[in-house]
Amino acid sequence: MRALLVFLTLIAPLGAQTPESLDFLAGLPDFREVRSMLPSAMNRAALALLEQREREVARLATLEDVARRRAYLRERTLRAIGGLPLRTPLQARSVATLDREGYRIEKVIFESQPKFYVVANLYLPKTGRSPYPAVLFPLGHEAGAKAHAAWQYMLVTLARRGYVALAWDPVGQGERVQMFDPDWGESKVIRSTTEHTMQGIQCLLAGDSLARYTIHDGIRALDYLLSRPEVDPQRVACTGNSGGGTHTAYLAALDDRIQVAAPSCYLTSWRRLLESIGPQDAEQCLPPWLGDGLDHPDFILAFAPKPYLVLSAVRDFFSISGARETYAQARAVYERLGAGEKISMTEADDGHGYSKPRREAAYRWFGKWLKGAEDAEPEAPVQPETEATLWATETGQVATSLAGETVHSLNWKRVEQARAGRATIAETPKRVQELMAWRPVSGPLKVHPFGRMERQGYRIEKLLYESEPGILVPALLYAPAGGPARKAAVLYVDSRGKSAGAAELEQIARAGLVALSIDMRGAGETRTSSPDAGSDFPRYFGDYHSAMKALLIGRPLVGQRALDITRGLDWLATRPEVDPQRIYGFGRESGAVALLHAAAVDPRLRRLALEGMLASYESVVKGHLHRNVFESVVPGALRSYDLPQLAAALAPRPVSVVNAASPLGQRVSLAEARRLYPQAAERQPGEEFRTTYAELIR
Repeated sequence: MRALLVFLTLIAPLGAQTPESLDFLAGLPDFREVRSMLPSAMNRAALALLEQREREVARLATLEDVARRRAYLRERTLRAIGGLPLRTPLQARSVATLDREGYRIEKVIFESQPKFYVVANLYLPKTGRSPYPAVLFPLGHEAGAKAHAAWQYMLVTLARRGYVALAWDPVGQGERVQMFDPDWGESKVIRSTTEHTMQGIQCLLAGDSLARYTIHDGIRALDYLLSRPEVDPQRVACTGNSGGGTHTAYLAALDDRIQVAAPSCYLTSWRRLLESIGPQDAEQCLPPWLGDGLDHPDFILAFAPKPYLVLSAVRDFFSISGARETYAQARAVYERLGAGEKISMTEADDGHGYSKPRREAAYRWFGKWLKGAEDAEPEAPVQPETEATLWATETGQVATSLAGETVHSLNWKRVEQARAGRATIAETPKRVQELMAWRPVSGPLKVHPFGRMERQGYRIEKLLYESEPGILVPALLYAPAGGPARKAAVLYVDSRGKSAGAAELEQIARAGLVALSIDMRGAGETRTSSPDAGSDFPRYFGDYHSAMKALLIGRPLVGQRALDITRGLDWLATRPEVDPQRIYGFGRESGAVALLHAAAVDPRLRRLALEGMLASYESVVKGHLHRNVFESVVPGALRSYDLPQLAAALAPRPVSVVNAASPLGQRVSLAEARRLYPQAAERQPGEEFRTTYAELIR
């Protein structure tokens, strides 16, 4: 491997900032929407896939058609989440019982995987005769987890009316905080959705989804529920709100033991999601879901023709229009199957949550299909228990009460197990192409000039090129005056944008090299301008919506940005002042990751310098926290390669790795860099190596 490890402090800029703006699109009326270019492009691609799906679903007419659709959804879902873990002994135990008027609550602990503890509350009737119908109750993201008041209202009411009901804390919530910090006494991050997505990104690198763990927990919760002698296994329903609605949709579509489903405040449509709130946290996104031609109605179709109730809120942040459209599409199929009476929808004029109108609609639906008659009795008052009263652990946290596994530890084991199956150095470029869904674009490149600025010894040309239809790449060409007719060139990709490296680019030009600095899509002038209001996602995950949409359509952002780079190479190679045999690449931070992947598919990059690049994908999975790595994620990469291996695969082309970064953006130690790049040479400051680009021009 011909890589060079460099640890340095960049020298001060040689010249002052130029008075003219290098971000030349600012204020131009034709480019007012440039900051929405990337999300708009992702939406267009997604909508095209959804339109194709509509044509396919319109042909469903028979039970056989629906059965094939169900099989397809299951196969694609299981593939997206990385498959399900093996079913192992639950080791279930009831640790305490709360005796209440008309019902009792058992506090239960079981292992959905060995030493992966699930804490649950089982609500049991004290009247009537067993076996009772049962309700599996996955939870949403609301505070209190299984102790949330709305959940208790429903669970207690179900038990009073002769149902056995089971609720369990999802990972990252209640007693199952996965990133527990003993100093804070709570999660290292504020929101459960942030914790889910932090670990979900780590799962993606392993080729899995956080939903692998949450869905499996639900299936094992159902295993436990059906193991109880009080339960009639032929009369089982599933319902939950928000994230619990998500898992009601998942579990009902995947597990035939569920006979009745009623998801609340989740089902909408991806078309409406794209138009409104966008992709939600990790377990609610199953890449490449849209690329596989799937949408929310498929959850219902996978359950057809069994009884399905869609529970929606008119003023929910999940679009009511999408819910209505999804319901209409599913109902049309149910009617073609002669089962129109088995699907229904209830709308309440309220907001997000399992409110009383939706709870009472669920009681009626369950009564009709599990007891033979609608249950129209109004919901009686309930006195909710405190969160601590419902704890199944002594401390209120699995992390401090039970020595067990976490999503983090299980995911790391998955990565370690996958190492043996990684590609060889020779196979790596091909695997990279497959995983980043490489789609080269050929043909003439549309280039639009935007003026030039003269400098002492060089000029700056402002230009824009179209990487692919709808994707505009602003760029700056630094061209030295004089010198040989054909000069070496540097393609410069900085995650902060083309103008961030102005001082270095000036030095490159004065050293006699041509330089092209670009704003890869989603960087610089094309950076999305509207981060999530009130969310901490931008702080940790950057442009989460665009990066997740890219994964959902099956085109990771890394691969799309690599295309922007190779199209820039196309243009550089045609310039009369450029020697096409001496084109080098400089990348910084996420720009370095994209450049490294571009070099794997384009041999015209003869030498690379990568500064501040994420040291390895494995480091993201091994640590607990990461920041601003999501845009650089290639799902499943760690089943095939890691970044050091990819750098090695470029041999004999030289690669300089400069100030490699940890998942939190901090410089890794020299010892760690040596471990990651064991065959690399080293160069220390003081050996006439002052700036990163020096390796490109020496």
